[in-house]
Amino acid sequence: MGRGKGRFNPIILTGRTITGIAEDSKSVCRTDDGQVCFVEGAVPGDVVDVLVLQKKKGFLIGVMQKLITPSPERVEPVCEHFGICGGCKWQNFSYKGQLAEKQNKVEQAILRIGKTEPKEFLPILGCEEPYYYRNKLEYTFSNKRWLTKDEMSLEGDILKEPGLGFHRPGAFDKIVDINHCYLQPDPSNEIRNFVKWFAKEQEWPFFNVRAREGFMRNLLIKTSSLGEIMVMVSFHYDDQDAIKLLLDAMLARFDDITTLLYVINEKANDTFLDLPCITYYGPGYIVEMLGKVKYKLGPKSFFQTNINQTINLYNIALDFADLKSTDNVYDLYTGLGSIALYAAAHCKKIVGVENVEPAIEDAKSNAIWNNINNAEFVVGNVEDVMNDSFIERYGRPDVIITDPPRMGMHGNVVETLLKLECPKIVYISCNPSTQARDIQLLSEKYELDKLQAVDMFPQTNHIEAVALLTLKSVMSNG
Repeated sequence: MGRGKGRFNPIILTGRTITGIAEDSKSVCRTDDGQVCFVEGAVPGDVVDVLVLQKKKGFLIGVMQKLITPSPERVEPVCEHFGICGGCKWQNFSYKGQLAEKQNKVEQAILRIGKTEPKEFLPILGCEEPYYYRNKLEYTFSNKRWLTKDEMSLEGDILKEPGLGFHRPGAFDKIVDINHCYLQPDPSNEIRNFVKWFAKEQEWPFFNVRAREGFMRNLLIKTSSLGEIMVMVSFHYDDQDAIKLLLDAMLARFDDITTLLYVINEKANDTFLDLPCITYYGPGYIVEMLGKVKYKLGPKSFFQTNINQTINLYNIALDFADLKSTDNVYDLYTGLGSIALYAAAHCKKIVGVENVEPAIEDAKSNAIWNNINNAEFVVGNVEDVMNDSFIERYGRPDVIITDPPRMGMHGNVVETLLKLECPKIVYISCNPSTQARDIQLLSEKYELDKLQAVDMFPQTNHIEAVALLTLKSVMSNG
């Protein structure tokens, strides 16, 4: 809270009505004088008492102390770990309510930040299945699991129990031990619980992040809509007898595992992208399919985590693009070329740009595997690569598809797009605020035709949006 002169004494705001949502799944209310307060634990429509814990410049931060009148959209969470693990923070908020708030979030961003209104605001596309929608989860082993308030009053061995699950927000060395997660379909839960049980039976030490010691570190599970399953176990040191014992036990227990890998990570952090992943069983990858395009996905491959909504997202983008067989297309921030390969059948040529070299290697490999000959991929930062020589080599684009990271497009990319004057830009974004900012910058030469939100991550505040920008037919001479 701070000390001395800057100390803030907690206060209580009584009878506050929650009016909306904010970042990090917090909700919003206001003080009597109109000051914004971000609240943890409440949902829009609730009437609550708020314990204000922090005062920042221009706003307050608090937690729900008492629920006075529940919102009509408040529901009972399905997960036993709700409110503890830090994920799925909106399980207490009806899915209908979530979609309404996300639609409003996108609309307000484009109106207030983008300072424009599309010719057509299309309704948000929700998820048919708001649970078990992820195809990838990563779990962490810890020698000390997070204890609930009730457990902390107990004594004995429970205080020393290890755990396998997710990092507790704000506690880097503690893991919330997960029994059942509603994010990934079976057999994800069974695999995780079996690995935890087997490791405990063998009395293998779970990793101690503070002391940097222990054997079991991480567990990665990937699934595909084709029924393939990849599992990778991360160990802190190389004990081949123990590794073989565990992996053989997993294969004997789960005959639906199609690829099993392991990695030895002796580093201080959990990142394995710079480490060799050793294939113990299977081809070392799983296969996913979007439309008629197949993708080989290894343990390091980045891919959209909600495959059913990814297909819908890409179909909306292609519908907006309205590609012709004569079109030359740029796909900026292409990743492993997922949308570029998906769009290739609808245009003359498409070139993808991405700064992650392994992703570009995946894109090229998948293009060859699918016999796609009109897609090329270039590694490098978009702001550096897309220059005059690039345009001369690959030709002026008829359509540009851009799907930047949360920070949005680099300023130099926006400048290049304005100079390039491509007839159509399809902008896919996971951050409505930065998308709106970029659209406002592009409004010098482009008008916003359509905007549609797509919910890729139910039970969270995250939302994707697809925008269609078209070059203004009459350019200003000013």
